[in-house]
Amino acid sequence: MTKITRRTLMQGAAATGLVGAFGARAALAAGEPLGITLVVPSPIGDVGWGHALAAGLDPIKAAYGDKVKVTVVENIPEGPDADRIMNKTVADGNKFLIAGSFGYQNGALQIARRNPQVSVLHASGFQVAPNFSPFAAKYFQGTYLLGMAAAALSKTGKLGSVSAFAIPELITSINAFTLGAQAVRPDIEVSVVWVNSWFDPAKEQEAAKALIAQKCDVIFSNAQDTPSVISACEEAGVYAFNLNSSMKSYAPKTYLGCVSTDWSPFFKASVDAHLAGTFKGTNAFLGVVDKVVEVVDWNPAIPVDTMTRIKAAEAKIAEGSLSPFTGPITKADGSEGVASGKTLADAEIVAMDWHVKGVTTPLPK
Repeated sequence: MTKITRRTLMQGAAATGLVGAFGARAALAAGEPLGITLVVPSPIGDVGWGHALAAGLDPIKAAYGDKVKVTVVENIPEGPDADRIMNKTVADGNKFLIAGSFGYQNGALQIARRNPQVSVLHASGFQVAPNFSPFAAKYFQGTYLLGMAAAALSKTGKLGSVSAFAIPELITSINAFTLGAQAVRPDIEVSVVWVNSWFDPAKEQEAAKALIAQKCDVIFSNAQDTPSVISACEEAGVYAFNLNSSMKSYAPKTYLGCVSTDWSPFFKASVDAHLAGTFKGTNAFLGVVDKVVEVVDWNPAIPVDTMTRIKAAEAKIAEGSLSPFTGPITKADGSEGVASGKTLADAEIVAMDWHVKGVTTPLPK
C-alpha cells in the first residue's frame, strides 16, 4: 500500500501542476492493476476512522495481489483540496475511489458523473448514482448496547459525548446510546460537546474534561480519530468508549468497549463487482448482520446481570427483531419522535436531525 500525506501531495502538485503525485497516466493500460485510492480527512494512525478504512482494504490486497494497486491519501481537509486530489487520482487512471469523509460528497459525486467507468464509494453520505454508493455503519446498534452498560456503571446518572459534527450518523449514535441507557435507568441524561472537527486532539481532550467537570462519569468518544478523549477519561478514572477501532491500550482500566467496524466485506464485494462489470450504486447502510459492526472489549466491571441483558439484546439486533428506534420515542423538545409500535426505516434513520428526550444539549443551528 502506498501512503501519501497532504504535504507530500501538495508539494508534488505545486511542482507539477497536480501532475505526477500519483504517476502521470491518462488511463490504465490493458493488464495493468486496478488503481484503488482511499482519501481520508485525518492522519492514518493506529486507531480511529481512517485506520479502520485503511484496514478494510487489506483483504483486497491479499486476494488480488499485484492485480490491484492501493493508494491511501491522508490528512486531506474537506473542501477544494479534496476535490482537486480526488479528481487527480481519477485523471491518473485510478478506477476505484473511496471518498472517506461526509464532506467529500459533492466533489466525489461530480467525479462519478463525469467518469462512468469509475466506481466511487462515499462515506456517510446520502446521494446515489449508477456508479456512486454512499456507505455508513449502523453504529447505533452498538451504541445502544454500550448505553446499557454505561447506565449500569454510572453513579451520577449523567453521561456525556464528545462528538465531531452534527450529522445524522453521529446524531443517531447519541440517540441510541441514550435509549440504551434509559432501558436500564430511565432517568439518565446525556450532555454533548460538538467539536466540529474530525481531528483536533487538544479540542477533544478539552471537551472531555468539560463533560467530566459536569459530573458525566461515562463518556462516548463519537467519531474521534485520536485517543484524546479515551486517555483523558482514563486519567480521570471515568469510563469511556469509542467507534471504529479499539483504543483499549490507551485506557486499560476504564475502557468500556468499542463499536468496531470491519469494512472489508463491503469493500471486497464492491471491488469484486467493479472488476466483474456489475457495480451498481446503492445506499449501503451496514450493521451487525452484515458483519460490519461489532461491540468488542467489554469492560469486566459491567455487572453480570447487565451483560446478560446486553447479550440478549445483541442477539435480537443480529436477528432483526430489535431496533433501538422502535416507538414510543419522545423527542428532546417533548414532541413525538416515533409512535408506539412503529420502527423507523433505514431512510428515516439516516435523515435523523433531532435528539431523543434525555439528551440535554440542543443541536447546533
